[in-house]
Amino acid sequence: MTHHRTLPRARRQGAHSVPLLLAVLALLLGVLGVTPLAGTAAAASPDYTQSVSATSGTQALISFTPTTPALYVDVHYLVNAANQQNVRMANASGTWTQTVSGLVTGNVLDYWFTYEKSGPQYDTPHFSYTQGGSTGGQAAQPGFSPAGGQYATAQTVTISDATAGATIRYTRDGSTPTGSSPVYTGPISVTASSTVKAFAQASGLADSPVATAVYTIGGTQTSCPVQSETPDFGPNVHIYDPSMSAASIQAQLDAHFEQMKDTQSAQFSSNRVADLFKPGTYNVNDNVGFYTSVAGLGQEPGQVTINGNITVDAFNASDAGNATQNFWRSAENLTINPGGGTNRWAVAQAAPFRRIDVHGNLALYPASYGWASGGYVADSRVTGQMASISQQQWYTRDSGLGSWDGGVWNMVFSGVQGAPANTFPAPPETVLATTPVSRDVPYLYVDGSNRYRVFLPSLRTNASGPSWASGSTPGSSLSMSQFYVVKAGDTAASINNALAQGCNLFVTPGVYHLNQTLNVTRANTVVLGIGYPTFVPDNGVNAVQVADVDGVRIKGLLFDAGTVNSQALLTVGPSGSAASHAANPTTVQDVFFRIGGQLAGKATNSLVVNSSNTVIDHIWAWRADHGNAGTIGWTTNTADTGLVVNGNNVLATGLFVEHYQKYEVIWNGQGGRTIFFQNENPYDVPNQAAWKSSASVNGYAAYKVGANVTSHEAWGVGSYCYFNVNPAVANYHAFEVPNNSGVRFHSLLTVSLNYQGTITHVINDTGAVTPTGTSPVNVVSYP
Repeated sequence: MTHHRTLPRARRQGAHSVPLLLAVLALLLGVLGVTPLAGTAAAASPDYTQSVSATSGTQALISFTPTTPALYVDVHYLVNAANQQNVRMANASGTWTQTVSGLVTGNVLDYWFTYEKSGPQYDTPHFSYTQGGSTGGQAAQPGFSPAGGQYATAQTVTISDATAGATIRYTRDGSTPTGSSPVYTGPISVTASSTVKAFAQASGLADSPVATAVYTIGGTQTSCPVQSETPDFGPNVHIYDPSMSAASIQAQLDAHFEQMKDTQSAQFSSNRVADLFKPGTYNVNDNVGFYTSVAGLGQEPGQVTINGNITVDAFNASDAGNATQNFWRSAENLTINPGGGTNRWAVAQAAPFRRIDVHGNLALYPASYGWASGGYVADSRVTGQMASISQQQWYTRDSGLGSWDGGVWNMVFSGVQGAPANTFPAPPETVLATTPVSRDVPYLYVDGSNRYRVFLPSLRTNASGPSWASGSTPGSSLSMSQFYVVKAGDTAASINNALAQGCNLFVTPGVYHLNQTLNVTRANTVVLGIGYPTFVPDNGVNAVQVADVDGVRIKGLLFDAGTVNSQALLTVGPSGSAASHAANPTTVQDVFFRIGGQLAGKATNSLVVNSSNTVIDHIWAWRADHGNAGTIGWTTNTADTGLVVNGNNVLATGLFVEHYQKYEVIWNGQGGRTIFFQNENPYDVPNQAAWKSSASVNGYAAYKVGANVTSHEAWGVGSYCYFNVNPAVANYHAFEVPNNSGVRFHSLLTVSLNYQGTITHVINDTGAVTPTGTSPVNVVSYP
């Protein structure tokens, strides 16, 4: 992706209407006193808040506020278990209310709701309220300290609850606790591997959800020589705490930005930075430059609050208001109360925005309204409007939005509460109600004893909304005593030694040259990078190879190809891998690959996935189209393919692959799925004769599904051409797939940027040639 082009003004769209038929039907049923059953699902508490308050001695006000604006909300209630009422509530600025009259002290109100959300309607659990007593609602879910995880020795576990006066009941054998389970009265000792479950009860409140913590005591994980729980993270990790003055923190953030902001000098520098905030509140503004990670060190996003902005914009005069080179920066795991009500995150590729709670609006475009070319948001909540405006493409996963505005070519949502309607191509919004499989990224946090741990979120299926929306992220944690901290001075030998001893890796900001392949052989190994640590394979070695084992998590790495060709930069599973990992897949998240730009790099393939059930969650594989002198060119930074998938049932969520010289993605495994694919063909094709996939076919498809594949599905996929070296070049089609009913594509498009070359068809022989005017050719579905 580059900025050397001029593109048309972005289209904007407003709110999308929802059909009224369901609302009318629900109203009729409410009037008749009937609670609808067909088409009504049970709802989870993150979708709404509710309460009851006494307005007088004889009246109580029931209130219901849905996270996603609803067309209607019905309340059903009984007083002292008699005379059920079904009433359409009144809406006032998004909060729905109903007054119940004729009450006396001691009357018990049993009530529940039916509400609309993006078309379907949902039923809530029942709640209880006593007039003159409590205000009703649900007790808070208990919490565990320390969190569940793997520990070398026995742990003393405290269970607490935020509801005043709550009684906690628990079990230690994995069974679900009930009203007859033991009452928690003080810390419990966990001396052997156990599953502890607990829930809270409080007068006048519904019982809390059951909380679970899995403790593994001893076991294979302890083979790693014990590391420090308060490690030295090296000079490029900067940790802030609330006791520091805002002025001193601001000065440090500003210094990092000055070093990392310039597109001309910093984009291919070797500097790397991580700015980490311990739990607390900070009154700062953070402009985020290249190779910079900003993250909170709380266990949940709400434990670190930034009263200010975490900003990416078209910062430099040389950018000319264009944000299409705002690569390699990230924000994660905190709450933002943005100044002016809007936080700006105008990025291009490799710039994830994860586990963020934005109390306001999120602007994904530069202040200049110039182009941006990202991007990716996951596991986040925006209470106001998220607006893309001039973003060419965007993917949002497992999040909650107050509203959405914008759409140029390729806007994709999966598992997003508050997403727009599925309207591709006009406007170009592709919407899946849930994400089939997801698992949020591992992340560093600090516990109440100032010890560092890594939290491992649980696997989710058919997910919708942030994983932490109920107050805590399901999962377990690992002590930093089980992590080898990779920092300046480490070599491939020292890193491999740590892996062989059973350690996980925590990779700090830096550039690490590898003269041997790093081998990840143990199930459930975590390789977690912050601040864009970069692995450079030397002498043609493959950088990292993962065995065909369960549950490896790789997050936050940049692979930069060395000057001697590597066959692959990252390989997951050896060739021929056949084991199923459906219950505990390997995840590759926020992992980025670069061929050229910094070095005259060469690699035949960037990522090869042989293990089944792998989840590829946000990668950018980029053969550079610009960079340092002498690092780019058709015969200089050579690379065939960005992603090769041979494993079965592999899922890609957020797949960015650009400028490779042959097929950019080759998918040979059965049962593959992709949600969001963004691609640009190589810019620098010298002539048509040099770029033909066969004697009769011009060019190479950006995304090729193998001829023997009988099951594959993709949603929201786009490919663009910009053959500026030779505009006479054409690509026959962007997507090449076998013609059978099990291979299905949805919401496809092609574009010729500034009419520099053409793409003749979108998929196989379907779809017109790309026109002038940088206008898309859209195909709604294939076949």
